[in-house]
Amino acid sequence: MPLPLVPILPVVLRLGVVATTTFAAVRWVRAQSYPGRTDQRAEDAFDDLGEGLSLHRPADRAEDRQTNATARLRRVIRVRGTKWEIDAGLMARFRLRRGEE
Repeated sequence: MPLPLVPILPVVLRLGVVATTTFAAVRWVRAQSYPGRTDQRAEDAFDDLGEGLSLHRPADRAEDRQTNATARLRRVIRVRGTKWEIDAGLMARFRLRRGEE
């Protein structure tokens, strides 16, 4: 007895469209992105961050009205006998300068 394939045809077509769209999106994102780089100076600066949130304005950057922010979160989570260590760091700089016209 032959299998009736017509009832599953809409599902197969939808899955095909989703798969094709996903494949095209992944290719487009890869084409638009560039390979990152690791700067050891930045890695060392992240390692030197203190835990918590910090917001300050350096005295030597007063003319630029620069504000710096740092944040670091370090936690150890244990789930079913597996230990996960989380170390998240953030550094940001916001600089506002008035330009001459």
